[in-house]
Amino acid sequence: MKENNLSSKKLERYAAVNNVCLMILSAAALTAFLVYTRVVLMPFVIAYFIYMLLNTAAAYMKEKWRVPTYLGLLGTVLLFVCFSVLSIFFISASIESFIQGADAYASTLNGTIDWCIATAQKMGIVLNSEILMNYFNNMQVFQMIKTMGGNIVSIFTNATLVCLFVIFIFMSSSSADEKTNLASNIEKQISYYLVIKIFVSLLTGFGTWIALTLVGSELALMLAFITFALNFIPNIGPFVSTILPTPVLFLQYGLDWHLISALILLTAIHFVIGNILETKWLGKGMDLNPVVVIACLIFWALVWGVMGALLAVPLTSIAKIIFERYEPTRPLASILAGRNLLGKN
Repeated sequence: MKENNLSSKKLERYAAVNNVCLMILSAAALTAFLVYTRVVLMPFVIAYFIYMLLNTAAAYMKEKWRVPTYLGLLGTVLLFVCFSVLSIFFISASIESFIQGADAYASTLNGTIDWCIATAQKMGIVLNSEILMNYFNNMQVFQMIKTMGGNIVSIFTNATLVCLFVIFIFMSSSSADEKTNLASNIEKQISYYLVIKIFVSLLTGFGTWIALTLVGSELALMLAFITFALNFIPNIGPFVSTILPTPVLFLQYGLDWHLISALILLTAIHFVIGNILETKWLGKGMDLNPVVVIACLIFWALVWGVMGALLAVPLTSIAKIIFERYEPTRPLASILAGRNLLGKN
């Protein structure tokens, strides 16, 4: 009996080790698959999220206002296209206006450098003005701004594949009316998160545009749009979007009240909207541990770049819902929720 008990315990240990090894190998294979298929798979994921948003909006209009489903879908698609086209137009115009004032910004930069050198000399610190001037001249700030604007525009102009995927998803969904409980749960939870997150991001971007317009930033609209996009990246995105206008305002006005006022206003906007309103509307959110969110953010950023960071939370939430569905992977779902993390139950 004792020998049988010992052998059964050994088999259980071997089975546990075997399951862990299989999970590690599966995770490595899945990561390699995500990396090598990102060109096609990433647009498909974006298209599926767009489909969920449009389908949710159409269902809401049908329930509240009795709008036919196809009319609701058509209206949301037209609204999305108009928003994209207007964003491209205004962002391009703001970048062009900013570049035209390059000479004025260069003089502002030179005056600020002279002030810093004079202040340092009064404090007994000797600085080489030629080295500082060469350093700032080689920074190519304007080229970075052009490149940033071009990347934003390319997100919209290269959206043909996404649009095709959206059409195919709608066609396939119309032929299969019945959905499994798993698919319905994923669509319901992700749609709710995306709707709230988009509304919060629009509110944050609008507040950023007002704040930067009040202080006279010429790239207010472009920075507001970048704030809208970065707000989808948890924790890191709001911090980056808060300090992002600093070099632009520095080139325009130097170190004065414009820069300080912008930082104060943007910090207040992100605190009120992100920490108060978003927390109230989302509640527990996607039931993901903050430490796990940061780890998954790094993982998806390494796999799919900036777009992976933007989609990190909904993608991780989908993985958590799937893990909860099956018994062998439920411990992973508990870890993602933080219930088995750091000794928590």
